This record gives sequence, structure tokens and C-alpha cells, in this order.
Amino acid sequence: MLIPYRPEPYPDFNQPEPRAKMLEALKLVESQLGRSYPLRIGGKKVETSAKIESINPARTEQVVGSVSKAGAEEAMAAIAAADAAFTSWSHTPPDVRARYLLRAAAIIRKRIYEFSAWMVYEVSKSWIEAYADAAECVDFLEFYAREMMRLGGSQPVTPFPGEENELRYMSLGVGVCIPPWNFPFAIMAGITTASIVTGNTVVLKPASTSPIIAAKFVEVMEEVMLPPGVLNFAPGSGGAVGDLLVDHPRTRFITFTGSREVGLRIFERAAKVHPGQIWLKRTILEMGGKDCIVVTPSADLDAAADAVTWSAFGFSGQKCSACSRLIVDEKVHDVLVQKVVERSKKLTIGNPTGPENYFMGAVIDKAAFAKINEYIEIGKKEGTMVLGDAKPPSGGFYIQPTIFTGIAPSARLSQEEIFGPVLAVIKGRGFDDLLNIANGTEYGLTGALFTNDRAELERARHDFHVGNLYLNRKCTGALVDVQPFGGFNMSGTDSKAGGRDYLQLFMQGKAVTERL
Repeated sequence: MLIPYRPEPYPDFNQPEPRAKMLEALKLVESQLGRSYPLRIGGKKVETSAKIESINPARTEQVVGSVSKAGAEEAMAAIAAADAAFTSWSHTPPDVRARYLLRAAAIIRKRIYEFSAWMVYEVSKSWIEAYADAAECVDFLEFYAREMMRLGGSQPVTPFPGEENELRYMSLGVGVCIPPWNFPFAIMAGITTASIVTGNTVVLKPASTSPIIAAKFVEVMEEVMLPPGVLNFAPGSGGAVGDLLVDHPRTRFITFTGSREVGLRIFERAAKVHPGQIWLKRTILEMGGKDCIVVTPSADLDAAADAVTWSAFGFSGQKCSACSRLIVDEKVHDVLVQKVVERSKKLTIGNPTGPENYFMGAVIDKAAFAKINEYIEIGKKEGTMVLGDAKPPSGGFYIQPTIFTGIAPSARLSQEEIFGPVLAVIKGRGFDDLLNIANGTEYGLTGALFTNDRAELERARHDFHVGNLYLNRKCTGALVDVQPFGGFNMSGTDSKAGGRDYLQLFMQGKAVTERL
């Protein structure tokens, strides 16, 4: 009998034992840098002449590894392999499918420092951010396995005289999994295993900036002897491979986490019915946000400042849940801004692969570096920089924490997703104004409210329009089955990853009636 699910605990890297384990893991991963990883199609390793090279953002001359790059031919083969494997896999008992996930979770838990270290190198996560990512991967596997066991049998229906009635959830078919680079282990594994445990077969196309940790996950699934063709690994460009996978008539669903622009492209393309296609494709989309923390005069300003600093600058603001707007009542504006600036000045930034355990590493790549710096220049025109312009470390794509005040609710810094360590401070007058500003974007992913006014807390439960609302705590750090995650409006389809209705998105209900 399985023990009840509970989220993985986090270590304290100020303690000698976790610190030593992380340094040992970093050394192990360093010894494996530069290796090449093949595609996996139908259980076979496939090498291509074209490669995708993964670079350490914090040390741009360092190659983390390379993967073979799929083209149209390999993408078509991956779909065919998944399609061929679907019938037998969908008939595999749900409990059996769940045990593959449980075994994979056990392997990852034993090697969690190693997988964390890969993310420190590949996407420049700090130690605790990388460990949290790996822990969330374990959480997804453990939770989804248990959920499939719960949903795998006949579901309750109202009895009716003279008939035997039941409802069962059936697998959909071939799915395409397109995860992001910012949670390259947790979200990648979460959307992939949710697809697999529900009896579907998949083509996994990881982000081109984080393919190595995905390749390592595929190795784990091979270690647990997942049948050939159930999981096909096909890194490639969005234009050459992504569109083909989305458009293919045998594709039944697409699960994607990433930018609004790409998500809308997938949503539009998936709506078109192609020759030979006999279903409407499902899309399970998470497309980012313009998240905020709202602070009223009655709030604990020290707690609010701590939350803003961590939410805005953890992992250099490269989270769809990051606090990119601080919306604060004019009565406490100046005091709170001073507290946030003071805390942010103390944040350390540098290469997290060394022993220093910096709070912030580098941003993901040259394109992100350029985009974020463009927004910083825009911010200088739209408001007043109260923190920034300090010289960052050299050798990588480093950007210091940056804060602007005097930003209008309609300004670009208030409306557009930056995905970097840039915080726009917006002043409001009274709770109605603060709430209107908070809701005044096309997104609706996460938000937080700091107040000690019970009426404001209760109103926010109904009128603060986000998928994940946090009261008197930071707006990042959702835990599996504790805070099911997903947003409204242009933040996506509110699919609630890590929630108790998530797996049903990957299945379809079938009612069966037999007259007695």
C-alpha cells in the first residue's frame, strides 16, 4: 500500500551536509559536460548530423552538452512510433502505468542533487531553485501515479433500476509535449508523465536552451523499462518540427508551457482539421503572466518587502509566476519601496556552479539578455530607476536586479511580460484602485495581496482575477496538490497542473450501460 502523497522537503544549503552533497554533485556533472545525446524514436537511438548545443548561460564558453536535432523526417517517425505504441499502452492497466512513474520518482529522489546540478549548469539556477525544480519533478510523478490509480477504474454514477451503468476514463492518443526552459525538469516531466500515465503516447520536444536535462529524464524512463514508442524524444526547432507535430492528423493533443505568442500559435494551428483527422485536438496551455503583489496600508511591510524581493528576483525573475509589478497604496509607497530596494541591494549574483551559492545566476541566453535590457531602457523613459545600472559579473548573461518607480498602469513595463529581474512599482489610492490596477492586464496567472483588513482579504478571493491567489505570502512557489497551478485569460487554459482534475484533461469519458 502506498503512503499518502506529500511534497518533497527542501534542504538548507547553509548546513554542511546538503552543501557538501551539492558540491559533490556539481563536480560529478562537470565531469560529464560536453557529451552528445541521441534522439529516441520507437525505442531506438537516432543520431543526426545537425545538433543543438546547450551553453551554460553563466559561462558562455562552456558547453553543457549537445543533442541530435530532429528534422521533418525524424518528427514524422516519432509520431508514427507513438501511434504504433498507443494501442498496447492504452490497454496497459492504470496501476501498471502508475508504477513506472513511482519507480522513476524513486530513481530521481536518490539522485536529486545530481539532477539539480545539471540545472545549475544548463539554465543557471541557484542551488535552492534547482533543487526545488527537481523536487517538484518527484512530486509530479508521485502525485500523478496516485491520481491514475484513483481514476483508473469505474467512476461513481447514480444507480438506475434494471441497468448496470459505469463511467470510465479512456486514453486520447498521441500527444505532443512542448515544455519550457525555465522549469526544464519539473514541468517537462510533469506534462510528459501526465500524458503517459493516462495511457497516451508522446513526442517530447524540449526547449532548445535546456535539452540536456530532458535527455537525462528520458534515460531515467528507459531505466524503468518504459515500453518502446511510449516516449519519443525529438528536440528540434519550433518552425521545422513544432508546427509539423502540432499539425499532424494523428496528433490528438498538445500540452505546452511557454510564451503567449507561441501558445496562441499552437492554439490556432490545433483548431484546424487536417485531412485524415477525425477529432478536435485538445490544447493544454500555460502562457505566462504579468503577476503582481498588492500592498495596502494595513499590511506587514517587512513581510511584504521580503515577498516582493524573493518573488521578483528569484531565478532572475524568469518565472511565469514572478512578481513583475508591485502595486502599493500611496500611504505606504515610499516606506515599502525603500525596504524592497534595501533588500534587493543585498542579493548576490554570479556563476552558481561554484561554491559561493549565489542568489541569482545569469539569464538564459543572448536573446533574453538583449530583450530584458531593452525593457530596462524603456523603463528609464517610463519611470524612475531606483535600483539598477550596477556593473554585473562578466563571462555570462548577467543582469542585476532592477526597480522602477512612477510607472503608470498602462505603461509597457506594467503590461508586457519581461521575464527578467525588472520590477515596476505602481502607486494606487485605495483598495478599489489597487485591485483595478492588478486586474488591468490581459493575463491572470498569479497574484498576492498583503493586508490585515479581513474585508479586503475576502473581497480578493472573489475579485482578484488570477488562477493562483496568495494572501499575505509571495506569489511564487506553488506546490503540487497544495496549490494546483494555472491561470486565466492570456495566461492559458487554467489547466491546474498538480491538481486533482488535471489528469482528466488527458482522457475522455466513456459511459457504458448494460440492460439487465
